[in-house]
Amino acid sequence: MTDAALIIFTRNPELGKCKTRLAATIGDANALEVYKFLLDHTVAITEELAFDRYVFYSEQLHRDDRWNDTIFKKEVQVSGDLGQKMQAAFELLFSKGYSRVAVIGSDLFDLRSEDLISGLEMLQDHEVVLGPAQDGGYYFLGLTKMLPQLFKNKKWGTDTVYSDTLSDLGEKKLGKLPVRNDIDYFEDIKDKPEFKPFIPKHLL
Repeated sequence: MTDAALIIFTRNPELGKCKTRLAATIGDANALEVYKFLLDHTVAITEELAFDRYVFYSEQLHRDDRWNDTIFKKEVQVSGDLGQKMQAAFELLFSKGYSRVAVIGSDLFDLRSEDLISGLEMLQDHEVVLGPAQDGGYYFLGLTKMLPQLFKNKKWGTDTVYSDTLSDLGEKKLGKLPVRNDIDYFEDIKDKPEFKPFIPKHLL
């Protein structure tokens, strides 16, 4: 056990339940393949990291899947909104004795291992570290202790999440990572060659 842990929130990859805003343009089957591609990217950038990693599944825990059981510890998200899910995950890991804990999603193609390493290292001299997303949310939240206000009174999935979170921090010492873009809409993938195999020909 290290003193730092990374929480990875993931949705169980099921047809019609992944990337629904993207699916509105490219279809459910292609959106599912995009999500699997993003999951594999997240595995690749996290499996070699030198701190503990926890995968929190949205529905049920899976063994022997893309998340290697010898590398990733596995949990299931609690019921509730995203704030309640994140709060419970942070509380669980702090209760295990970690002094630095961060959470990410599993669908950021722009995310790199260096971002995650930098974010957790910044927690050695910052109380909070945030990675802002272009859509007004955040892709990385790192804490050294529980700050329950960060998980309440947010309109999750909207462009106010990041600014509202900043307002809740007060005088906390904040570190920031570079802005990154997550994959939600067709516009987020249409000009990236890596996603061409998942785009219907009539949209190319």
